[in-house]
Amino acid sequence: MASNAIDQTRRMLSLVTYLRERPGARVEDVARAFGITEDELISDLDVLPLCGTSFRGGDLLDIDTDGDRIWWHNPDDVAEPLRIAADEATALLVAARAVATLPGLRESDRLALLRATAKLEAAAGEVASASARLNVTFESEGGVFADVDRAISERRRLWIRYYSPARDEVTEREIDPIRLVSVGHTYVEAWCRRSEARRTFRLDRVAEIRVLEEAAAPPEVELRDLSEGLVQPAAEDPEVVVEVGPGGRWVAEYYPHDSAEELADGGLRITLRTPDPSSLRRLALRLGRDGHIVAPAELAVSARDAARQALAAYDGVA
Repeated sequence: MASNAIDQTRRMLSLVTYLRERPGARVEDVARAFGITEDELISDLDVLPLCGTSFRGGDLLDIDTDGDRIWWHNPDDVAEPLRIAADEATALLVAARAVATLPGLRESDRLALLRATAKLEAAAGEVASASARLNVTFESEGGVFADVDRAISERRRLWIRYYSPARDEVTEREIDPIRLVSVGHTYVEAWCRRSEARRTFRLDRVAEIRVLEEAAAPPEVELRDLSEGLVQPAAEDPEVVVEVGPGGRWVAEYYPHDSAEELADGGLRITLRTPDPSSLRRLALRLGRDGHIVAPAELAVSARDAARQALAAYDGVA
């Protein structure tokens, strides 16, 4: 089964509890229990000692292995009640209040965050009242966010000039906004009149925007569950095969994929699906010597041509 950064994080959180209850556990037994290879487990164990109970980097987990057994030398330190300083409590409270205002946050998550914030306020005492005087707003998309929010509330159509990095072009579109979502960046999910399909637009790629007089009339569409991420390939999407060397293994961490087969040189053969294969040309250019597109053939040729054009642009440059 393909693994990604989220899977690894969940697994390592479970590892902490598992290893605390099994001092001197054998590497092969732990790997079998978690359904991973011993190499993957060792990789997790290399990360765990960088984690701890202090925001300042102290009190790290003292975990190591001799390749056969795993030893945790300070489990009792982690079991002690967590104590945070006044500045740490202030930072947490300010951040929590700011995140609670983000668009696209699921209501259940928002309520859970507000409950946790209330508990932290009660425990922080006077620090909580001081933190209330601080405020954080997310202004990276400036007026674009305000116009989209207004168009949604007034059910109005939008005109936008939008930059598409996959095609390296700016297009003009009229869209009927459906909702704002936040998954790493802030996006507007909308019905695009240009493509006559549902599309998602990243707000910081909107070069220009106007709220139109026309009423927005998007067709009835089922809202997608975005808890697993914005990009969720469908089974009918075209298949792309990418081979990467050891320096390109990060691709399997950041791109949802169907499979990742180990190669003899320490690299991976990654099979993934995407509704727009041409968007992976930029990935091929970013990989450079660390990887290349294998299939489909026309995409591989397109990526090579893009690389040649990029290199030609440097001819004659000192």
